[in-house]
Amino acid sequence: MKSIRIGTRGSTLALAQTAWVEKKLKEKYPEALIEAILIKTSGDRFFEASVQAIGGKGIFTKEIEDALLGHEIDIAVHSMKDVPTQLPEGIQQAAVLKRGSYKDLLVYKNKSAIGSLQSAVGSPLTIATSSIRRKAQWLNRYPDHSIENLRGNVNTRLKKLSDSNWDGAIFAAAGLERIGLRPENSIELDWMLPAPAQGAIVVVCRENDEDSSDACVNFNDEATALCTKIERDFLRTLLGGCSTPISALAEVVNGELLFKGNILSINGTQKAEVEKKAATDKAGNLGKEAAEELLNKGGRKIAEEIRNAAK
Repeated sequence: MKSIRIGTRGSTLALAQTAWVEKKLKEKYPEALIEAILIKTSGDRFFEASVQAIGGKGIFTKEIEDALLGHEIDIAVHSMKDVPTQLPEGIQQAAVLKRGSYKDLLVYKNKSAIGSLQSAVGSPLTIATSSIRRKAQWLNRYPDHSIENLRGNVNTRLKKLSDSNWDGAIFAAAGLERIGLRPENSIELDWMLPAPAQGAIVVVCRENDEDSSDACVNFNDEATALCTKIERDFLRTLLGGCSTPISALAEVVNGELLFKGNILSINGTQKAEVEKKAATDKAGNLGKEAAEELLNKGGRKIAEEIRNAAK
């Protein structure tokens, strides 16, 4: 292979993720020209508006996918949680990298905020996030707290937090860790279920592009690919997106696939959850099965109320 053009966003995090893919490709094709092509997406251009207001899931990938279909690039690197569960016609998944941390992280301004979280008599806090999922789970646990919208790349959001009077903001741990910016004043939110595929990186290419597909197969992590498939099947079956507070986590533990998922009302007052497990070689439909079970356990009512509110 003479050259590989990689489509990516220009954020610090996107470039760090792309550099990892470049390194792996260079190991396999030391003589090839590996080139990163920066593409600005809708999510980058309209960083002050909420994700929901500018189109929901897909706002960080559409322009890159268009470039891929237009043969301007050969592969694209995405944070997998940003990718719609149904890939555009003509595009296929080439590899899923080994997952980083799937956890959400609270970056706090001072230790008194942590005291308030741990005390039943603590003062209500103001927490920033643009994620409907994080907002719903936070308000379910802390109904007296206030949530502020926070958009922008990781560096921008950290600066906004520093300049604000907010008590803290929620970030994906993997994003901060990949660019070496995880602050000491942060704690993992072990009780918060992540977005489907959070912490995973996916590489896509054109369908029938065997050269690009073969180039990526060596760094596909099968366990991560299985877990993220199950999580995204769960999301797809529930017809969820960025505007729906749906969370999912699949993990391989001692040869078993353990799954947890939930859906909440946007204000956090209602919650339906499900847990399932299966042998890894029989877990292919676990995400769909878990979603169907959740719908019958109160999830359908919550999902319908969310859809009606959006009309």
